Amino acid sequence: MNRQITEATVSELQRAMEEGSLTSRALVLHYMDRIARIDRDGVRLQAVLEWNPDAVSQAERLDRERAEGRVRGPLHGIPVLLKDNINTGDNMHTSAGSLALADSFALADAHLVKLLREAGAVLLGKANMTEFANYMTTGMPSGYSSRGGQVRNPYGPGRFQPGGSSAGSAVAVAANLCAVSVGTETSGSILHPAYHTSIVGIKPTVGLISRSGIVPITYTQDTAGPMARTVRDAALLLGAMAGPDPADEATLVAGPGQLPGDYASYCEADGLRGARIGINRGYEEDFKEEEKALLDRAIQAMREAGAEIVESVNLPHIGKSSVLLHEFKSALNRYLSSLGPDAPVRTLADLIRFHNEHPKETLKYGQTLLLRAELETSGTLTEPAYLLDRMRTWQESREDGIDRVLQEHRLDALLCPGVTNIPAAAGYPAIMVPAGFRQDGHPFGVSFVGTAYSEPALIRIAYAFEQAYPMRRAPEFPEGTLGTKERTE
Repeated sequence: MNRQITEATVSELQRAMEEGSLTSRALVLHYMDRIARIDRDGVRLQAVLEWNPDAVSQAERLDRERAEGRVRGPLHGIPVLLKDNINTGDNMHTSAGSLALADSFALADAHLVKLLREAGAVLLGKANMTEFANYMTTGMPSGYSSRGGQVRNPYGPGRFQPGGSSAGSAVAVAANLCAVSVGTETSGSILHPAYHTSIVGIKPTVGLISRSGIVPITYTQDTAGPMARTVRDAALLLGAMAGPDPADEATLVAGPGQLPGDYASYCEADGLRGARIGINRGYEEDFKEEEKALLDRAIQAMREAGAEIVESVNLPHIGKSSVLLHEFKSALNRYLSSLGPDAPVRTLADLIRFHNEHPKETLKYGQTLLLRAELETSGTLTEPAYLLDRMRTWQESREDGIDRVLQEHRLDALLCPGVTNIPAAAGYPAIMVPAGFRQDGHPFGVSFVGTAYSEPALIRIAYAFEQAYPMRRAPEFPEGTLGTKERTE
């Protein structure tokens, strides 16, 4: 059974459950065994921060529903790992990786969690992450939190960074510790770890998935998104989480037809045929020669799949912005105030005070960003610098950036080697897809970028690229690096 599960797609797992050769309970126990041997023991990836004590019971209930002929959809019985900044109103904590919130229980599910439960997903546990989504201090390694320690990249534990801040979510998927996972991004935190761990990550349009019930950084750039080993699996998870939420105004912006629901239906093998893809080489000088060669091979594969490649369409570089700094204090204070009167910290000031009282445990890398947000901003979003930066960033990333380039060159999407921060600044979607490995074993990936609510087109293109150029491979763990003997089913 273990060989049957490793690297299996969601559809393959569903088929096995339909045929009766696999149950959701057995699947959960398989991941529990693998987490024990690889994540907490052996190579110690430290990707899983907390196990859901109700996961087996959830799986058994969903198995019973299946036996009674009730299958909720493509995620029925599929184990999903959640980043630790996503609220679950159950027996799991929500801490954003912080010791200050290590004993904090959310009062209710985040909106996306409600939707996942309704879709029949099993909540496997919480993933480790860069503390407070990498908005605590400067110089903190990606994937480090005071509560969970350092997430390690399965392709080179101790050699390669895992990418942040959804490091645990990405590593868990890459190392087959779960079927799929949910990450969050404000400025690269889905795309970066997907790049570093040879998986697919979708950073959706801001407002496609509700942010209510997620520990925030900003009001204007935060979003959750799916992380998976294939484009289709990521599309299935995206469809389960997307939808309007009265508690998040941004989810009410999309017009009719902009939220198709079934994103997996856009996975078409010939989706590159006739597509105009612009190549954003504006920061290619940051890459090694072998990475440039990997990019060229990926582009050639798209040409052979029928895409029309358009060169010299570089996105502009956008200036530094104070948007995150100014929005963080207000957004975090609002979230902390929702935790109830018994919460250990209720404000950003309380959080800073807790760290000062426990410096050895919590201040290994400091809290410079927390201090700046508390001392340099009002929390009312009225500073002229913020207002001007907000307008400038949108103008540079949207009207003068992605939208201009797409329209001028009549493009269906842009391809970027690795990660660019412009989609995050614009609130626009991007999909990271594996595109090979360097000679030292480090993964390489490319991202497809589009305008607002262009997820269907990006999924079509990304899926076709993945089919034409399948470059993902599972990490290998040498003998002697695994923990206790694997359970046999």
